[in-house]
Amino acid sequence: MSTDELKNTALDRKMVEFNFKAFADAYIDDLTKTLSDLPRSSLEDLHNEVMRAIGRDATIHFVGNGGSAATPSHSAGDWSKELRIRTISHVDNVASLTAFANDVSYDEVFVGQLETFLRPDDLVIGFSGSGNSENVLRALKYANDRSCRTAAVTGNYMGGGGGRLPSIANVCLVVPTESMERIEDLQLIINHIIKEAVKESRKSSG
Repeated sequence: MSTDELKNTALDRKMVEFNFKAFADAYIDDLTKTLSDLPRSSLEDLHNEVMRAIGRDATIHFVGNGGSAATPSHSAGDWSKELRIRTISHVDNVASLTAFANDVSYDEVFVGQLETFLRPDDLVIGFSGSGNSENVLRALKYANDRSCRTAAVTGNYMGGGGGRLPSIANVCLVVPTESMERIEDLQLIINHIIKEAVKESRKSSG
């Protein structure tokens, strides 16, 4: 038997030993439970905060760190295109992000951009799986200090209860799971729920 055949045989043996269906079922079951346990009141609070921002013609700023940087980009694209509201994802300006990280501090990458773009009464929404991403925390603190509203989406990562974000944001939705993967899964679902809820709210109001 050739070396390649031996490698393939060993790989096939490992694949047989690993029960993919059981793993996938467990992941999906936990994801379903997390979605079912998502606090509806906090979800509604976030929707109401967005509706108020729209009502006062505010710009909505998104910030996020790590895997939670993808949802701000997705959200800003959805909300600006489908809802026709001013949204800025401050994770998308690579030149600005890396310049502030290099010249100032990675902790200040969002504050640096907000210094240019933020206006009174704007809404800043932060995404952080742990709730302890320093650059996100500083962005929301900066916004709070400048008469802006703040909201956050985080999770109960490793039992941390949302980290420091709930004590900073005006509105904070804590995804009820300790799994970073499920937290990040739910962040995108929350984006879509809020976006679609805004559409329906507009229909209901006229």
